[in-house]
Amino acid sequence: MTSKKPPRTPKGSAAPRPDSQEPTPASGGSPPHYKWEFRARFRRGAFGWRSQPAMQRVRQAVTEVRKVARRDPLLAAEGAVMFIEKVSPAIEHVDGSSGSMGTTVRNAISSLVEILVAAPADPKVREAWLERLFHAHAEDKMPWIESLTDDWGRLCGTPSLASLWADRLLPDSKRALASTRDNWFFFPGTTACLSALHAAGRYDEIVEMVGPRKFWPYARWAVQARVAQGKKSEALRLAEECRPPHGDSVEIDHMCEEILISSGFVDEAYERYGIRAHRSQTYLAWFRAIAKRYPLKSAATILTDLVADSPGEEGKWFAAAKTAGLYDEAIDLANRAPCSPQTLTRAARDFREKRPAFAVEAGVAALRWLTEGYGYDVSNFDVLSAFEHTMTAAGRAGCAAETLERVQKLVAEGASGAGFVKQVLGARLGQS
Repeated sequence: MTSKKPPRTPKGSAAPRPDSQEPTPASGGSPPHYKWEFRARFRRGAFGWRSQPAMQRVRQAVTEVRKVARRDPLLAAEGAVMFIEKVSPAIEHVDGSSGSMGTTVRNAISSLVEILVAAPADPKVREAWLERLFHAHAEDKMPWIESLTDDWGRLCGTPSLASLWADRLLPDSKRALASTRDNWFFFPGTTACLSALHAAGRYDEIVEMVGPRKFWPYARWAVQARVAQGKKSEALRLAEECRPPHGDSVEIDHMCEEILISSGFVDEAYERYGIRAHRSQTYLAWFRAIAKRYPLKSAATILTDLVADSPGEEGKWFAAAKTAGLYDEAIDLANRAPCSPQTLTRAARDFREKRPAFAVEAGVAALRWLTEGYGYDVSNFDVLSAFEHTMTAAGRAGCAAETLERVQKLVAEGASGAGFVKQVLGARLGQS
């Protein structure tokens, strides 16, 4: 480990780029004989506003680096640094309004950080990588690679190098954290400084720097510092104080949950944070995340608690109940509140042979919501599929005549969508 302190960067400015445009192994660059395929694809502004080709190229680049890592971890790490340097200028003008581009880049950074952390680099090479990465982060205008500094302490590799970087970034970070609305100062290396302090074990300094600030991206480091010191009650209190009066606080819930679980209070963690901490893009993913986190909790208990946490949305938990094998509960939920007719139809199709009674009820529920006008972009095919799968299942269950009568009654008494359903099914219902 070299004892040389990283050169001081002027306040608010980025670290200087290495003079050489063609990196060499001594400076942390790729060996001159190795040609990275992704390099030529990531020219400045290479993708214009088009996000799809940009995301594809980002994924290909990560795949290339990970493939190299299997045989040469050091070379792969050098490729990772090069990619991080090039990605932001290349996608600077890409349309990121959907969030997909940002997610793709964050996933790429997360994957490449692990390669960099694991690389068997000597201190001189790692210091050179950090200089290049810090410059790339400071020049990131959108920003696309801002998540890189979350792992700065780990990227340093050793507590001593992390401490050197913390000392280097401290003055501007303190100024940024102490600034007010009337005297505002922003420093892009603040998170890197906090991460480096944490890796160096300088926990009290983190808490002192953050102070009473409730801005979670910074305050979370104070929470983590107290956890590392074994002061978990204080950490929990600090995290709770950062909870916004309105809006999402999933990250806070997740950290509080982790603190309680690590302290052995699993039941309390579930009761206080388990439901909210694992909110996902789909209800099924939400259920699965909680079931995985709390394997000792029964599926029925988790489902009941999720339903209670989202009143009026009972039908959206149908797929989760079905996946958990809670078939009676699934049908009950599908009938209590609107549920996607297409989802119910797929259940009728998939279970018409192995569980026909369940398939019948799912299919009838699908037709019910169709007659009431629910469903996204409903077509004739959706109506016909729901009916055919329902009647096939009814034949298997020995209740075809009864089921047909139920469907006829639904259409006859239906609301806004009944006319459309009647028109599509026509003679199948014996109605004109």
